[in-house]
Amino acid sequence: MAEPGENGQTISADEIALYDRQIRLWGVQAQEKIRKANILLITMKALANEVAKNLVLAGIGSLTIIDHEPVTEADLDAQFFLEEAHRDEEIIKQGKNRAEVAGPQIHKMNPRVRLNIDTSDIRTKQADFFRQFDLVIATELDYETNNTINAACRLFNRPFYAAGLHGFYGYVFADLISHDFVIERAKSNVPSQRQETPTRSIIDITTKKESDKTIELVTKREIYSPLRLANTSPLPEDYTRLPRRRKQVTPLLSCLRALWEFEKSSGHKPTFSHADLEKFTKLAREAHQELRLDMASLDSAFLRNFLQNLGCELSPVAAFLGGSLAQDVINVLSAREQPLQNMLLFDGEKSIGPIYPLHPFAFSEMGMESLGAVPPVGNPIPIDVDASGAV
Repeated sequence: MAEPGENGQTISADEIALYDRQIRLWGVQAQEKIRKANILLITMKALANEVAKNLVLAGIGSLTIIDHEPVTEADLDAQFFLEEAHRDEEIIKQGKNRAEVAGPQIHKMNPRVRLNIDTSDIRTKQADFFRQFDLVIATELDYETNNTINAACRLFNRPFYAAGLHGFYGYVFADLISHDFVIERAKSNVPSQRQETPTRSIIDITTKKESDKTIELVTKREIYSPLRLANTSPLPEDYTRLPRRRKQVTPLLSCLRALWEFEKSSGHKPTFSHADLEKFTKLAREAHQELRLDMASLDSAFLRNFLQNLGCELSPVAAFLGGSLAQDVINVLSAREQPLQNMLLFDGEKSIGPIYPLHPFAFSEMGMESLGAVPPVGNPIPIDVDASGAV
């Protein structure tokens, strides 16, 4: 027997059996929302492999993977969606596309998920291309391309994630624009604060009875900043007010900002040339100082390790970041649980994954209208606008 879902749709009995464990975890209605989701995943490297695996197994409706690059020798070591028969030089000699090679293996994991493969360059897409998706995940792209896609997603109110690997290090950034979600909790006698944080507010509370307990269904709203604003925003005062807290902030945040600034000005990742090392070190220290962090926490050893890890893909780090990203996407689609707000950084050498809320100084005084304005970006995806101003 099928269970009724939202909008009159139903989940069949065999789907209930297939997704039984997760339906027990987050409910039939949440699974129905996941089942209807149409997701875009950009760049099929190690991190995207993990994301695709987790989303497909969760039972999303449709996944589009886009990558214009051919398979490389590094992909043969980092990607588990390459068949054993492909683990030789022939696949490289033939110049086969990464998305086309990975596609059949992704489809085998869950044939119920509609899979679309696009071998064009994401940078050639018009802004309107992103309108068709419910959510966009960009992996392993440069900073300006991420900004361009983020801006396009905001035009059509589409949630956006950016993520990348750098050996033992990695990041996940989320811009959900404005996201409502529901949590369940035991009813408290203490009145709830409507504004929980500068970005999170309670917009509705209802109650229900379970046995002899009263349960509150609390609807919360999180407001987000685009990547361009987040990347130039300070840390909240809670992280910088006390010396002990400042020392606990990972220098990875400063190095990531320095990397993006380096790429913007130089057009490539830093090498180990004297000029590049000097420039990157200067940028990292400037970012660290702007964040009001202890300069002693950004030592030469960390800078060297970060640079040595650039361009590397490590499966354990990909598994952690990909799993975390996919789980957050599931939470967002189902509108359950607190979503990522808004920058997750992972340091595999120290096995830490702190999350930092990065927003402009006057964020608490800003409305959604002011956050919707995104500055012009470099390397733009062309946006067609007619005489009336419509996209």
